[in-house]
Amino acid sequence: MTSPFRHRAAVLALALAAALPVQAVRYEGQDFPDTLQLGGSTLALNGTGKRQVAIYPLYLAALYLPRKATTPEAIYAQPGPKRLEMRIVIPLVKDVSTQEFVKAINKGVQRNTTEAEQAALADRVKQFNAAISEVGRVKKGDLLVVDYLPAQGGTVLMVNGKPWGKPIEGQDFYTAFLKVFIGDRNSDAHLRAGLLGQPG
Repeated sequence: MTSPFRHRAAVLALALAAALPVQAVRYEGQDFPDTLQLGGSTLALNGTGKRQVAIYPLYLAALYLPRKATTPEAIYAQPGPKRLEMRIVIPLVKDVSTQEFVKAINKGVQRNTTEAEQAALADRVKQFNAAISEVGRVKKGDLLVVDYLPAQGGTVLMVNGKPWGKPIEGQDFYTAFLKVFIGDRNSDAHLRAGLLGQPG
């Protein structure tokens, strides 16, 4: 039988653990938590990276997974919730059209998937692009989060905490989305390396 003292000590230990701050990784002047809760799971920060257009940064990105992995294949194969977040950091312009994201998604999916995969994904890519197009423009300080939540219907887009569009079903869609960033034919090798937790 557990003594009252041991019981109180255990409760106190749990309370202290809950009160401890989540550790964070400092990247480009911003803090990214080591772990977060999503869809009933604890996800770990796999890596962070920066997307630049010419010499100007557009966003900082962070990839969260159930288990850390250093290869795209290991990431795609993981079941359960995942998150890719993008923090807009454009320095010299007021805002940027989300059509830039639409173009990048279309190009990335086309480069990194087969014709058969593209045919299977086409309607869902259009659905996602329609949702991000409705956002219109994003500015410095905005936060775009793209979650994979299988228990809630699939891929969910959120901008500054607000959901846009309906969930997009299928892990194959989220894999195709991730390939835009970490696929073999990506548009930014430094961003890819960062998200994979590899040296730039």
